[in-house]
Parts: sequence; structure tokens; C-alpha cells
Amino acid sequence: MSTNIFTNEAENSLLNKFNGIFENMINLHAFRAVVGYFRASGYFAIREHLMKVPDVKILVGIDVDHIISEAQRKGLLFTGDDDKTRQEFISWIEKDIKEARYAKNVESGILSFIDDIINKRIEIRAHKSKQLHAKIYIFLPEKFNSHADGRLITGSSNLTSAGLGAKKEANNYEFNVEIKDYPNVKFALDEFEKLWIDSIDILPENFQALKDHSHIDKLFTPFEIYIKFLIEYFGKNIEYDPETVGDVPNNFKKLSYQIDAVNQGFQMLMEH
Repeated sequence: MSTNIFTNEAENSLLNKFNGIFENMINLHAFRAVVGYFRASGYFAIREHLMKVPDVKILVGIDVDHIISEAQRKGLLFTGDDDKTRQEFISWIEKDIKEARYAKNVESGILSFIDDIINKRIEIRAHKSKQLHAKIYIFLPEKFNSHADGRLITGSSNLTSAGLGAKKEANNYEFNVEIKDYPNVKFALDEFEKLWIDSIDILPENFQALKDHSHIDKLFTPFEIYIKFLIEYFGKNIEYDPETVGDVPNNFKKLSYQIDAVNQGFQMLMEH
């Protein structure tokens, strides 16, 4: 039985529906997305199709509550500061890069996403005044009107590989619906435009800086790899300076091997 609802079960995935629209929609000219959560893996899953779409805009919600609480902790008032919003979004993407499992295709996907923004192949913005939980995907012909319908998909899927159903295992259970009639697609597009105007652009130079400061697309010397191994294995122990130790009795002789042992024990307690 044919249905416009997609649950990511078996072949009934949102990614399969995306593939069908991208490959078969006549005169597809624009793609619009509003997502509360974004990962480069999700973008990479549909990038091949997006490269054929002239106009791509993605609007991402950020953790505004986190920024507000941090500002309040410092006795400040957050009023939708553009630079702070950009910083939060870039930190989010940087965290995505650091936590991603290493594989060549994963690195290639992240690099492609960053390069597409640097080269202005796509536009991406972050909303600065509210947390966006909506998930909206809009497909539009070049001349969208009541005689040239677009497509709207809305539901629970964020733009991640699990949300799209791109993983062979561990896909999220999602519930999305496709809508084709003009009034509803137009309503969604109008909502997108209002949110887009009220958001801030993530600049290509922001992503160039991210690329420069991250580990991706870089060659490392054997010495740098060795230092990385020490940091991963020993953690903060290797940065420890016995001369900075305080809270010890007067006339206590600071023996570095004893301090190392205490520090290592403390680290084990913190980890376990």
C-alpha cells in the first residue's frame, strides 16, 4: 500500500524518499531545510543530489538556552548576539568533527560540507532567538506557484544519517509525512522565509578557521602522533607540575613520584 508516511523501517526511509524526489522532480531548483539538529554525516548522505540543485539553504537551531544560562552565570544579558551565535554553532560543528568515528569517507564528508560553505555552494544560517525543534524540508521548482507544485516533508527527522535512515544499523525510529498541495507547501515556505530573515549567516571565513584549527585534512609528523598518544593515554598527568601543588602540610617534602601517584589515583577516581 502506497503511503506518504515514512518511518525509517526497512525500505521506508526518509533517505529513500529524498532520493526519489531529487531524482524525479521536474525542474527542481531549490531546497530549503529547517532542522533542530545537524550533522555533517546527514549532509553528506544527500550531498550528491544537492550539488545538482542551484539554490540550497539550511537553517539550524542552536542551544540558545545554553548561551542564555552561561550569560546569566556571568551576570550578562544575552540579546541574540551574532558573534556569540556563530561561535556556538562553530563549536557545535567542531564537536561533531571530534566525536566522529575515523573513516576516510567520514573525513571526506566533513571536508566536502566545509568546502561547500567556503565556496558558497550552499548557505547555512543559525537562528539566534529561539530553539528550533521543527524539522521541515521543502523542494521547489524554479517558478513555484499554484500550477507548479513543490514538495514538503515534515515530521521528526533531523538532518543526520540516523534521522534520514542512512545507517544500515541503529537508525532512529522517525515519523515523517510528505505533503504536495500548494497551500501547505506555500505556508511552510513563508514560515521558512520569516525564520531565515531572523537568523544570522555562518560566514565562509568561520568555516575556513574551523578547517585550519581542526585535525582533518592534515598530515602529522611521527612526533606529533606520539604526543597525541601520550595525551590520550595519560590525560592531564603529562601536564602536571609538582611545583604547583598546594594544600600540603608545612615542611612537607614534595617528591614527584609520590605526587604522580596521588594524581594518577585521583584521575582514576574521576574516570570510574
